[in-house]
Amino acid sequence: MKLVIVSGRSGSGKTTALHQLEDLGYYCVDNLPVALIPDLVANFEDDQNNGSMRIAVGIDARNRSQDLARYSEICRRLAVINIQPQVVYLDAREDVLLARFSSTRRRHPLSSDARSLEEAIAYERVLLDPLASHAALQLDTTTLSVHDLRESLRRRFADASTMQNNILLTSFGFKHGVPLDADLVFDVRCLPNPHWEMTLRHLTGLDLPVAKYLQGKPIVDGMFNDIFAFINKWLPELQANDRSYVTVAIGCTGGQHRSVYMVERLAQALTATLGKLQVRHRELHRPGPL
Repeated sequence: MKLVIVSGRSGSGKTTALHQLEDLGYYCVDNLPVALIPDLVANFEDDQNNGSMRIAVGIDARNRSQDLARYSEICRRLAVINIQPQVVYLDAREDVLLARFSSTRRRHPLSSDARSLEEAIAYERVLLDPLASHAALQLDTTTLSVHDLRESLRRRFADASTMQNNILLTSFGFKHGVPLDADLVFDVRCLPNPHWEMTLRHLTGLDLPVAKYLQGKPIVDGMFNDIFAFINKWLPELQANDRSYVTVAIGCTGGQHRSVYMVERLAQALTATLGKLQVRHRELHRPGPL
């Protein structure tokens, strides 16, 4: 039996995530009290298809705080029957969560006459920390559309037969913020910037003229060699330490040239040693909000 816990702050896309998992064949239950997770699992223990059963449970801050605090204890109870819950935790920048609630005009589950929306969003982070700290996968939905979130989950869960499918290399721009779901972050802003070359400014790191501008420069090759050696050595160790999903983020100022080039070059080189990888360029296609 495979058990996935979907959690995260309100407005981060949990409902969309559960719908995607349901489309992938998971038996989904939303807003289940944490204390009832062992009972849900026990309900399927005698099923003849138990070994292939896949369950996804949505857990949010509507749970009692004392039950959320007991999540580690519940995991230990499940471990006795060889069930290892896999937590997928969704989050977004607080200003984005505020904007999403303002646009939908929905009430936050923790807001009240005594607690503003902003205070509720901040308090929710504290309540859900026991789940966030157990997360095998953290997704930053700040810049993701509904379709991007669904596609990201589809790629990670539709074919989980190989660990390599669960390694994501992403480029980003520091001026737009560091991805919240990044496990490893590398800064390439010290490299020569094609932005200052007028013939290259309108291009991206996917274009051959930009690649030719950067490749062969000693500082670029040195940065590439160091990042490649680090990832190639330590990524298998992270995976061996129960890190089922690893996101490696490469950032430059705007996320258009240097970081994109470096991610593409690393993906090509790492595929030979680590197998198939996922690649995403966050700033090249900045979608609307969820």
